[in-house]
Amino acid sequence: MIDYNPKEWFRYIFYFQKGDTVRKLSPLIVTIAVYSTAVAYFLLIHLKLKDNTDLKNISLMHSLLGFVISMLLVFRTNTAYDRWWEGRKQWGSLMNSSRNLALKLNALLGDEHDLERKFFLKMIPNYAFALKNHLRSGYRSEEFDDSDLFSKTQLRILDHIPNQIASAIFSKVIALQKSGALLPEHVILLNHEIESFTNICGACERIKNTPIPLSYSSFIKKFIFIYCLTLPIGYVFSLHFLVVPFVMFVFYILASLEVIAEEIEDPFGEDSNDLPMERICSGIKTSAYALLH
Repeated sequence: MIDYNPKEWFRYIFYFQKGDTVRKLSPLIVTIAVYSTAVAYFLLIHLKLKDNTDLKNISLMHSLLGFVISMLLVFRTNTAYDRWWEGRKQWGSLMNSSRNLALKLNALLGDEHDLERKFFLKMIPNYAFALKNHLRSGYRSEEFDDSDLFSKTQLRILDHIPNQIASAIFSKVIALQKSGALLPEHVILLNHEIESFTNICGACERIKNTPIPLSYSSFIKKFIFIYCLTLPIGYVFSLHFLVVPFVMFVFYILASLEVIAEEIEDPFGEDSNDLPMERICSGIKTSAYALLH
C-alpha cells in the first residue's frame, strides 16, 4: 500500500505510480484513438458527411445511456470498496485479538513458564504472517519464527498452515490447563481471542474466494466497450476531429473505474492499493514482543 498525503492536490495530479490506470490502459487508449481517428476521417473526409441527421441522433442515445452506465459503475466501485474495507476491518480485528491474547497470557503466565511465554511470543506473529501468505496462495518459510516447542519442520506445507498454527496455540493452552498452570476459567478467558483467529481467517477467505459474479463484470466491460465504440459516430459531426481526444478521455474515465474496482475487490494481494498486511504483521510481532518478552 502506498502512503500519501491526501491534502496534496497538485503533486498527485501529475504523479503516475507503477499501478496507475493510465499505464494499464495505455494500449487500449491508443487503440481507441486510432479507431476514433479512422471513423472521423471516413465520415468527414472520405464520405464528406457534414450534417447527417440520422447519425447525429446516436448522440441522444449516449445521453440516455450515460446515466445508466454511471449508476452501474458507482455500484461496481462501491461493491469493490466494501470488500476492501471489510478486509481492512478483519485485519484490524486480528491486530486487536493478537494484542489481547498476548496481554492476557502475560498476566496469566509467570516467569516460571518462560518457555511457554516464548512459544506464544513467536506463534502469535507466526499466525499473522501465515495468514498473509495463505491469502496470497503461498508460503514463505523465512517469515516463520521457530520456537523450542514448535518449529517450521512440523508444518504440513500442503495443508492449511494458519489452522495448524492456531491448533498448536490452542493445544498449548489446553496442555497448560491440564498441568495446572492455567485454571479452567483462564482457558475460557483465552478462548475468545484464539477463536477469533479462525473467524478472521474464514472471513478473509470468503472475500478472496468469492469475487463479483463473472456475468456482472463481463456485462460492464461490454457496456463500456460498445458505448465508447459508438461515441465517435454520434459526436464527430459536432466536434469533428476533436472527437478523438474526447473519446479517449471518456474511455479513460469509464475504464479506470472498472480497473480500480478490479484491483481493490481482492485486497490481500501485493498491488499498490492493497492492504498493508506486511505492516500489520510487523505491528503484531512488535506488540507480542513488548508484552511477552
